[in-house]
Amino acid sequence: MSYRSVYELNKDSFKALKVSLSLENPMQAPRLVKVVISSGFGSIKDKKKIEIMADRLARITGQKPAIRATKKAIATFKTRVGDPIGYQITLRGKRMCEFLDRLIHISLPRTKDFRGLARTSVDVMGNYTMGIKEHTIFAETSDEDLKDVFGFAITIVTTSSDKKSTLAFLEYLGLPLKK
Repeated sequence: MSYRSVYELNKDSFKALKVSLSLENPMQAPRLVKVVISSGFGSIKDKKKIEIMADRLARITGQKPAIRATKKAIATFKTRVGDPIGYQITLRGKRMCEFLDRLIHISLPRTKDFRGLARTSVDVMGNYTMGIKEHTIFAETSDEDLKDVFGFAITIVTTSSDKKSTLAFLEYLGLPLKK
């Protein structure tokens, strides 16, 4: 998927998937809604490491991450209501397409021993979630600080309602799925 606007991408998806999904109306075609990147830092008390995570996520996505807080107090985890536990970024529009383009064509091929993404990661709602173990696969991060490596989850939210149409749409986008 070379960079195209979301409008062009969604418009072309109907033409490409019309036969394979037996679509009759362009409004039935799956579309991209948003991409959500989330990373938890849990009970890390070192403010410097937390700031490094925020800085690196901002470099990777081009958008400042929002802090997510706990909703419940859990004594075994030593958390109280309102304690910060992670970051979340929601990408839409142009930034979403640029991020997916960099993910598919630059970052995933840089992953060590990469053999494709699992087809089982589609949920009931038609969203695809993948885990990235090391943030250093993205070219925007500096490789000199390899001691502070962290992972995060990427969720691609689509309008499709079943697994078959979601997988067909993701293959159309160029996501390298296992056969």
